[in-house]
Amino acid sequence: MTQPTLIRRDHQGAALDLAAAGVPVLPLREGKVPFGNCRACAKNACGGRPNMKSAGPCQCPAVCHAWAAATTDPRVITSPAWAPAWRQAAAVGYHPGGAGLTVVDIDNAAAVAWAHDALPATRTVPTTRGEHWIYLGVMGSHNAIRPGVDIKSHMSYTRWLGPGTGSMVDLPPAVRTLVVKEETTPAPGRVVSSVPGRADWDRTVATGCRHTEQYVRTGLERGLALLRSRSESGAGSQAFGVARFLATQHARCPGPCGLDALGWQIVAAAVSVGVPEPYARRAVANGLSAAERGAA
Repeated sequence: MTQPTLIRRDHQGAALDLAAAGVPVLPLREGKVPFGNCRACAKNACGGRPNMKSAGPCQCPAVCHAWAAATTDPRVITSPAWAPAWRQAAAVGYHPGGAGLTVVDIDNAAAVAWAHDALPATRTVPTTRGEHWIYLGVMGSHNAIRPGVDIKSHMSYTRWLGPGTGSMVDLPPAVRTLVVKEETTPAPGRVVSSVPGRADWDRTVATGCRHTEQYVRTGLERGLALLRSRSESGAGSQAFGVARFLATQHARCPGPCGLDALGWQIVAAAVSVGVPEPYARRAVANGLSAAERGAA
C-alpha cells in the first residue's frame, strides 16, 4: 500500500508508524504547510522552542513553531492539544534532520534529469511534480540551490509521501558541495573577492549578435539591478537566473554575441554583494550552459 492512500485514511496513524521508526512528525494543513502558532506563541512571543536556531524556553503542547514541533513521542502525537490539527490535517510532515536524513527536493522534470546525471543514486520518492531523493546524513537546509532543487534537512520539514524505492546511501560530497555559503553581508573593510579586470560587453565582442546595443545593455542592466538587490540572500541563485535569461535572448543569433563578457559583468555584480568569486563564476557558467542546453 502506498503512503498517499494511507494518510488519506488516517494521518495520525501514519504519523505514529513513522514516529515508532524514529522519524519526528507533525501534521500539515492544506497547502502542505504547518499549522500556525497559537496566541501564546504568535510572533515568537514565547521565546521559541529550545531546538530552534534561536533557542527559547517554549514548552507549548500545541503544534507551534513548524518543524520545531516535530516529535517521535506518541503521547504528544495523540494528545488533546494536537487533536484539532489532526482533524484538519491534509498530510503528514516530518523533520528530515531529526531522523538523520537529507532530502533533495526536486521539483520538475528538468531538475530530475539533472539529478540523474549529477547525484549518486539513492532512495527516491515520487512527488506531485518531481521526486524526493533521500540520503543518510544531515546538513543545512537551503532553498533554490539551483532551479527546481531545494535541500531539506536540519531545521526544516518536508511532506511524507511514502517509503520510496531503492536503498539510501550516505550523504555524498556531490550534495554537500551544491551549497556554498554566501557571505552576503561582509564586514566593513573586508573584501570577499575581487574579479580581475575584464572588458565590458560592446559591439567589438558581439559581431554576430542580431540585437541592438541598446537592447542588450538594457537587458543586462535590469538583470544586474535584480542581482544587486539581493544583498541579504539569494545572490548566487539570482546570478544563475540572470545568466540563463540573458543567454536565452541570444539563442537564435548566429554569434558570436559576447556572452563571456556579459557573464563577467554578472560575476562582478554578484561579488559586489558578497558572493564568493568561485561560486559566482560557477553559477554564471551553469546559467549560460543551461540556456544553451535549452536551445539545443
